[in-house]
Amino acid sequence: MTLPIERARSRKPITWLTILGVVLLPAAVGGILVAALQNPTERLDSMTAAIVNLDEPVEIDGQLTPLGRQLASGLVEGSDDLDSNLTWVISNEDDAADGLADGSYQAVITIPEEFSAAATSAGQAISDGGGDAEQATIQVTTPDDGLVADDLITSQIANVAASSMGTLLSEATTENILVGFTTIGDQIGEAADGAAQLATGARDAATGAAAIPDGATQLASGATELGNGASSLASGLDTLATKTREAAGGASQIGTGLTAGATELNTQAGQMPALVGAVATGTDAATDAATKTASLAQTLGTMAASCDPAVSGELCAQLATEAANAGAAAKAAGTASGYLTAVEPQIATLPGAFTTLATQLGDAGAGATSLADGLNQLASQGLDESAAGARALSTGAVQLSDGTTELATGASELATGLDTLATGTGDLAGGLRTASESLPSFSDSESTSLASVIADPVASKGADGATIFGPTAIPLLTAVVLWFGALASFLVMRAHTARTLTSRRSSAGLALRAFAPVAAIGAAQGLLVSLIVQFVASYDAATWWAFAGIAVLAGVVFAAVNQALVAVFGGIGRWISTLVGVLAIATGLISTVPGWLADLGASLPTAPAFDGLIAANGGAAAGLIVWAVLSLVATTVAVALRRTTSVRAALATA
Repeated sequence: MTLPIERARSRKPITWLTILGVVLLPAAVGGILVAALQNPTERLDSMTAAIVNLDEPVEIDGQLTPLGRQLASGLVEGSDDLDSNLTWVISNEDDAADGLADGSYQAVITIPEEFSAAATSAGQAISDGGGDAEQATIQVTTPDDGLVADDLITSQIANVAASSMGTLLSEATTENILVGFTTIGDQIGEAADGAAQLATGARDAATGAAAIPDGATQLASGATELGNGASSLASGLDTLATKTREAAGGASQIGTGLTAGATELNTQAGQMPALVGAVATGTDAATDAATKTASLAQTLGTMAASCDPAVSGELCAQLATEAANAGAAAKAAGTASGYLTAVEPQIATLPGAFTTLATQLGDAGAGATSLADGLNQLASQGLDESAAGARALSTGAVQLSDGTTELATGASELATGLDTLATGTGDLAGGLRTASESLPSFSDSESTSLASVIADPVASKGADGATIFGPTAIPLLTAVVLWFGALASFLVMRAHTARTLTSRRSSAGLALRAFAPVAAIGAAQGLLVSLIVQFVASYDAATWWAFAGIAVLAGVVFAAVNQALVAVFGGIGRWISTLVGVLAIATGLISTVPGWLADLGASLPTAPAFDGLIAANGGAAAGLIVWAVLSLVATTVAVALRRTTSVRAALATA
């Protein structure tokens, strides 16, 4: 069944099958592209990648750390955020190279030999307080003939795995640092307490040191007096030593004299018995003399009494005198006799006494000699040494006086220094306290949580699982396939009737008559593409209706624009339409296109359609309507211009 629609560049009629093909073309193209590109991460298991683990584990604190093995395990295990994972094969270098060459592997992840050493180098440098840190790397290799997006997928998975491993290591390192902050803060707090105690002690010491100068001055004065006294003592001891030596000489002489006296006494003691006998004889003689003298005195007294002084006065006087003298002599003899009688027993003891005394004098002489030796020894060893010691004491006392004077000066400086030290340590204690309070302190759970955030401070919400087929891919593909669907319509149909010159209709009527069927086809294309997209995107009802409305409007507007391009430029218009579609793809895929190209893309009729399909809005719809109106006006003008011709052209047409 044919339709009253003229085919472009042919007189062959257009059938419903032709119209159906044009309508289904965008839907088929869009469906194939969406099915191929939508959510590629759900089919990652269709790709096979090899892991070549060359890593040499390292030992940290005596524990083996095989980070390469852990990374390989993480790649094989996959992510909880993705429903599928690549098919991983643990391989070696030769097998991986062969697999890339024959197409068995779409990628090879190589973990180098120094991976563990480099990955732990930062933590080791912090732990050791020095050393160079290295960044651990892995190598992603894809075949030269691999598909376009394979590199992106494998690189993204490898990067995520490496980033996760780096985050894990950073968390461990940062947690240790945070725990170190807490430990350092506590230690600084203890140091602050110690500094405060030191400041208190220094202040007390400064107070004590301030009292030292007075005491030292007094000590210096006392030491001076001690020096003077010691000097006087030395002089006195020297004098005493001299006198002691003199006393020793005297004692020596006494000892000699006593020894000589003892010898003499011994000699005299030997003569004592004769003396005792003489005394006894003398006693007897004295007694006899006393008796005889008394008798003589009595006789003379009698004679004196009988003498006549007148006859012989001188004789009488002489007799009286002699009688008196005889009486006195008799008395004296009697006294001597009594004395001798009394002392005779004592004199009898003299020989023994003399002997005893001689012995004692001998002992005393020996003692005096010993005393002389002792006094000489005392003078030489005691007094001389004491005098020397006293002189040394005097010298030391002078030095002590000088030293205590210096001590007083030093103590004053010490007190000043201790006061400064107390002030400084007080300031130090305050600074350490401030530092301790300024340093953060974390519990174990806080350290773990904070380390996790510091190691991975920024997370992208909504970008999880982002791929080459992002949220704007469906709107872009829809706009592009509808554009090329409109172009396909005018590859089959005319932009205006071949009877433009002879038709009685107005130019606008002719333009609208040609536009009506392609507008209907464009609307059908938009609706059909929207239905296919819904199977993939699963929009909610409101979103789908808005999407479908913009898609239908874009199909109609794109038909109008392509009609205008063909009507105005002919075959060149189709070439221009193709370029517009290519520009729409180029400027819609990535934002890094050159500025002039981005500006050109923003001025295309596909731009408001793209915006409206992303999020339906009145601005996008108005932009499309403006393009439709301008296109219909351009088509009308082109039709009007083609209604004038030369006679030759008219005859050729006829």
